[in-house]
Amino acid sequence: MAVASTSLASQMSGPKSATSISCPQFSGLRKSLSKLDNSVSFSTSQAFFQNVDSHLRLSSDRKGCRAVVSMAGSGKFFVGGNWKCNGTKDSISKLVSDLNSAQLESDVDVVVAPPFLYIDQVKNSLTDKIEVSAQNCWTGKGGAFTGEISVEQVKDLGCKWVILGHSERRHVIGENDEFIGKKAAYALSQGVGVIACIGELLEEREAGKTFDVCFQQLKAFADAIPSWDNVVIAYEPVWAIGTGKVASPEQAQEVHVAVRDWLTKNVSAEVASKTRIIYGGSVNGSNSSDLAKKEDIDGFLVGGASLKGPEFATIVNSVTAKKVAA
Repeated sequence: MAVASTSLASQMSGPKSATSISCPQFSGLRKSLSKLDNSVSFSTSQAFFQNVDSHLRLSSDRKGCRAVVSMAGSGKFFVGGNWKCNGTKDSISKLVSDLNSAQLESDVDVVVAPPFLYIDQVKNSLTDKIEVSAQNCWTGKGGAFTGEISVEQVKDLGCKWVILGHSERRHVIGENDEFIGKKAAYALSQGVGVIACIGELLEEREAGKTFDVCFQQLKAFADAIPSWDNVVIAYEPVWAIGTGKVASPEQAQEVHVAVRDWLTKNVSAEVASKTRIIYGGSVNGSNSSDLAKKEDIDGFLVGGASLKGPEFATIVNSVTAKKVAA
């Protein structure tokens, strides 16, 4: 079902490097937005997003060139649910029950990431149609690292995936690109797949630095990992996480196609084709189908909506909106 993606970046004139792309075709990245109060700290919490003006609108003038869309990536549609620091034994038992009874499309890789404390509970009660992921891991083998969890422990509980580089780890906890790359390399070396998160802050988008930020984060992964065979890239614009402000399908698509083009130029065309690039940022049952229609959006990483079994099932089943090109 794969169709080659047309790279917008490759249409630009001039021998520019992939990390210094500046092109008018990616039109949704340099809109003028309301400025945030300079006193706001991006490193303390995400609560400041709730103060962003309600009239903030992010839009793109770029029009799709296909009436019928297929996946540019050659892998299966991928939907992950990041439960973050939410849940109790009782609420998670109810959520697992809802997921077990949900009718899910078969042509989707579905993964959920419970809090560490409840991984064993979820793994032992969840349908085998859904895999389990950890939300984080250490950079190497376990030892005297209080509060951390090793990849070996993650594997011991039956986890097939780990989420790394999430914006809350970057901007709240303070993890840098190199540190995240080391985590990814070790997880992959132990046979655990990596959901590698990238994405820009609102102030970085306002400054026209979306590509610079995303490419720098990608490079840190590329410099560290031995292979992309078990990696899913999650583009999550930080300004859209938990805020209700979703990137438009056009905005998400133009970043996804730029990421795929970066992989082509800096890794290989084969990796660019095989690597799934999923979108995260206030994805819900109402907007998932429109987002899924975009060629380079290969699935989703879902936050709050993944805590609601029926809605998460709707997002998983949005794969039906991904039509195969005639």
